[in-house]
Formats: sequence, structure tokens, C-alpha cells
Amino acid sequence: MTDHHKFRYLLPPGNNFSFVSKFKIWIVISIVLMSVSIGALFVNKAVRGEYMNWTIDFRGGTQIHYAFKNKQTHAPVKVDPAKIRDALGKAGEEGFDVSEIDWNETNEVTQVDEHIEGIIVRTPRFSATKPEIEAKAAADFQAKFADRQIGKASWSGDTLRVRGKKFISNEEARAVFKAAGLDLKPWSQQELTRSNQADESSGDFSEEFAMWGIDRQFQQLFEKAFDNTEVIVAQSYGVGAKAGDKLRDDAAKSIVYSIFLIMLYLAFRFDIRYAPGAAFATIHDAVMVIGVFAVMFTEVSLVSVAGLLTVMGYSTNDTVIVFDRIRENQAKLKDKKIERIIDISINEMLVRTILTSSTVFATTLIMNIFGTGEVRNFAFAMNVGVIVGTYSSIFLAAPLFMWISRKWYSGPAPARRRPALVSAPSADDAPADE
Repeated sequence: MTDHHKFRYLLPPGNNFSFVSKFKIWIVISIVLMSVSIGALFVNKAVRGEYMNWTIDFRGGTQIHYAFKNKQTHAPVKVDPAKIRDALGKAGEEGFDVSEIDWNETNEVTQVDEHIEGIIVRTPRFSATKPEIEAKAAADFQAKFADRQIGKASWSGDTLRVRGKKFISNEEARAVFKAAGLDLKPWSQQELTRSNQADESSGDFSEEFAMWGIDRQFQQLFEKAFDNTEVIVAQSYGVGAKAGDKLRDDAAKSIVYSIFLIMLYLAFRFDIRYAPGAAFATIHDAVMVIGVFAVMFTEVSLVSVAGLLTVMGYSTNDTVIVFDRIRENQAKLKDKKIERIIDISINEMLVRTILTSSTVFATTLIMNIFGTGEVRNFAFAMNVGVIVGTYSSIFLAAPLFMWISRKWYSGPAPARRRPALVSAPSADDAPADE
């Protein structure tokens, strides 16, 4: 008695689905979807001003590292990133990203190494001031000190540069900026000396009133959100727009280079017939993932590019497995047409493809649901990529291989030599007895 349980099979053994007969339909659908994906980019540019929802990695901004310590013990404290997001959201911040980071540093008092579990805040803002706040502060400043004969008051970053006939002290200006919600930095002795000296030729006073940066602004915001917690700015730096453009160009180049190397690998691994199909499938996957990001206007960061490249690698791996089975069956099933060989090969690999793709999709789906920040960004790219990658391996790579094989590699079948039928000798043909 055999122990045979049908429920162990995802699909019954010996399934014989017809894939080749549906190839034209799926290729047309793919071309339409790719066109929609590319069109979504131009719609975004016309409506939203950007092709995609770039993060500060590409459009520039400020990245700040914060550490948190107990005010009494000065021991490192771990804070919940969700509370950081909530504090920034309530303050009206937009387009920011919050993630966790940890590092070791030496305590200056105890000289003992401490493990710090901090927070990275990325914001598209370069300045602590917003345009409307800057305009209000400049107008209020000129109104307040109209008697000082101010000739010019303009912002440069977080600094208001003022040129007038009479001196305005830092302390006098502080109240004006405070009313606009800005925190004025105190002057150093050198700045005080320089500001208090009139130009010898014009007699004008050139003064600079610098505000605390966005790192300080967020620092004060977090100190209000967390009781008994000291917030420390560990590091702060800006990513310029030019640097963002270069990163965006480098990301596009990495995608193009990966497609070229995939074609080169397949040309040597199999033969040239397989390379165009895999390349087209890879391009399809990249365009579809980009299209979903464009339609949903999901944030695109360097992590998204990493997810896209991972998708391309996963899709290529799936395509190679299907191609490998086709090549094996070509050697074994020489009496069958290429269409039938492809159908048999895909059916043989179908269960494996479904199980592998489902496992990867389930894992990344959990990351997408419960992850935060850039983890969710990566998982979203993988979720979309697994679906389109599995589809392209079956319905795009194989048809193009079949078309190339039929057009340039088929030709007339060689004449097969069949053994001559030998009939039994008749009595007339029998040799005479000697």
C-alpha cells in the first residue's frame, strides 16, 4: 500500500497548461502596461512638478543624527521612532524620513565606551526658516527699526543680512525674530566687533543675524516631546541638489549597466538566442516597478534603487532557471517543435516558480506591513518586483527566445536517414544449390 496524499501537491503532477498559445496576448498587455508606466512619469511632471517623489537622496536636503540621554544619569536612552515621526508631523513638517542608527562613543566624563541607539532624521529642508516666515521676519524687522535707515535686508540661508545707517545690536533684534518663531544665535566677540564698525567709504553698518539651524529647531521640538531627556545633535550635514542629480544619474547608469551585464552573462552561459529575451524581461520589470512608484507617487530613495536592482537580479535568476530547463529539453526532446519544448519546460518549472515567488513575496509583504521608513520602501519595491519578475520570466523571456529561434535558427529540418526495410527473400531469389 502506497502512502499517497494528493494535498501535498500544489498542482497535480503532469500538468499541461498551454503557455505558448497565449504569448501574443500577454505581450500586448505588457506593452500597454509599460506605456502606462512611462506615461505616468510625464503626468507627474505636468501635475506635481517632478517625475517621481524623490527623497533628499536625489533632490537634496538635510540629514541629522540625534542621540538621546537621561538628563539626571546621562545614560543613553532609546526612543521610539514612531514618536519622532509624530512630533515632526504635529509640527507641520512634510517629506521627512526617520530611521534608527546605533554607534559607539566614549563618554567624556567616565571615559567609558557607550552604545548609542540614536535616530536619523532626513528632511528636504535646507533651512530652519520657511519662505513665509522669512518674509514676515524681514518685514517686521524693517518696521521695527525703520528709524535706523535700513537700506537692505535679505536672507541668505538661515542668516538675515542687513545694511543700514545706524547700528542694531543682537539683543535688540532677538525679540523681533522670537516673535516670528526664530531663535537668534548670540554674536561672538569677533562678530560684535565687526558689526559695530561702519564702512569707511559709505558709513553703512553691515550686520548678520544668524538663526539656529534646522538641527537645533528639531532638537528643541524633541526635547518638548520627551520628558527628562537630553537631545544631542551628533551630526548634521546637507545634501546639495547637484549631488542629488549626480546620484540620480548614477542610479540610472547602474540599471543600464546591469541589463548589459545580464545580456553578456546569458550570451556566454547559454548562447546569444537567450540574451535578448532576458534583457527585455529585465527592462520590463524595471519599467513596471518604476511605473508603480510613479502612479502611487511613493518616495524614491537610494534604497528604492537597491530594491529595483534586487528585483532585476531575482527576475534574471528565475529566467535563467526556465531557460536552463528549455535547453535541457531541447537536447532530450529533439523530435518536438520548439513551441512544445517551451510549454513542457515551463510546466515542469511552474510549481517551483510559484513556491519560490510566494515565499519571497510573503517575506517582503511582512516587511512592507510592519516595517517603517526605508525598510518599507525596499519591501514595496520587492513586492511589486516579485510579481512582475515571475510574470516576465514566463510570458516575456520565453516568447522572445522562441521568436528568435524560429526566425534565425530553425531552417529546414535535415533529412533523416532511415534504415532500409529489408524484405524476406523470396524463393526465386534464393541461391541455387550447387
